[in-house]
Amino acid sequence: MSTSVDSAALPPKPESPELAAPTVRRRLATLMYEGVLLFGVVFFAGYLFSTLTRQRNGLVHHNWLAAWVALVVGVYFVWFWTHGGQTLPMKTWRLRVVGAQDGERLSVPRAVLRYVFAWLWFLPPLALHPLLGLAVPQTLIVAAVWFVLYAAVGRIGASRQFLHDRLAGTRIVSLPR
Repeated sequence: MSTSVDSAALPPKPESPELAAPTVRRRLATLMYEGVLLFGVVFFAGYLFSTLTRQRNGLVHHNWLAAWVALVVGVYFVWFWTHGGQTLPMKTWRLRVVGAQDGERLSVPRAVLRYVFAWLWFLPPLALHPLLGLAVPQTLIVAAVWFVLYAAVGRIGASRQFLHDRLAGTRIVSLPR
């Protein structure tokens, strides 16, 4: 009596068509949808912070508020990435984040690493604002150029993954319809 393993139950190999990288357009559309959804998450986190700290002025404790919001957003992403590999926008656009080598679900440390590296989308141009004394319009131009260059990285290489996914050892894959 031999036992056979159903091939449909096994996860697909990392190089298989089931784990093909989505287009940059789909990933950016997911990012835009994620921004809309995160507006509510950030609003609620800010309201909770302001209520608990009895904050009456937006400038009071603003650094703590920024840290709190970054933590809440991090918990949001890490939770969804480690519990199914998808946020709601990722489900809508049929994307999933998996380990780059094995195609398996992310561990908590790997998801945290991906979240930290994902800030590469935003922090470099924002850091240049005070360092170089740029005006807001100049900062917006630098940020737009950085955003385009960063998105272009997603088209380079065999894996077609963004820089933060390459650094974190993760990848975004398209799911079948």
